[in-house]
Amino acid sequence: MTSIAAASARGRRAARTSGDDRESAILATAERLLAQRSFADISIDDLARGAGISRPTFYFYFPGKDAVLLTLLDRVIEEANAAAGDVLDRLAGDPRARWRELIDRFHQTFGAHRAVVLACAQVRGTNAEVRRLWAAVMEHWVRAIEGAVEAERRRGAAPDGLPARDLAIALNSMNERVWYATFAGDGPAVAEPDVVDVLLDVWLAAIYKEGPPVNASGSGRAPS
Repeated sequence: MTSIAAASARGRRAARTSGDDRESAILATAERLLAQRSFADISIDDLARGAGISRPTFYFYFPGKDAVLLTLLDRVIEEANAAAGDVLDRLAGDPRARWRELIDRFHQTFGAHRAVVLACAQVRGTNAEVRRLWAAVMEHWVRAIEGAVEAERRRGAAPDGLPARDLAIALNSMNERVWYATFAGDGPAVAEPDVVDVLLDVWLAAIYKEGPPVNASGSGRAPS
């Protein structure tokens, strides 16, 4: 699950210095404000004021507020990829545990930055840059899962079935929608304490064509 940071230079200036305090303050302000109101209701003046800088100084770091949102999304993606690490390379040892680990790591990362995730989901229909970035992200994850499913089939752990790519697209798309509903409380939504196990059971059934092992309590769900 390699990082896709190299694909994220669109729509914003490169950071002038790594860890610049003022750029970090702008980003922190944006994420804090996104937890309180919609992206459309946040102005450049809000961002500058929250970062303790002037409006002209803001433009030294970002060409506009869309670039701030893209940078935040870049960072969440990088964090998610780093969290995923080599989990897919260790599937053979314990598939259920490794799939759960992968889903949980993504859940923890997105949950920690839910305001950014929800804002990007909400503006994706009207913001071409966010839409292109998220499409590239999804393609990256789809290919990773496609490769993992094919590897499980080659070693005889998973039966042949739907094309691995189609399965990977459906599973990733399901995760995206389920997490959005859970984080946003949008319509029918899985309770957050249950969402990882619910997603895991669907993934296992789709990939391995059988129900997950039943634990001692008979619940059909492995302990966390």
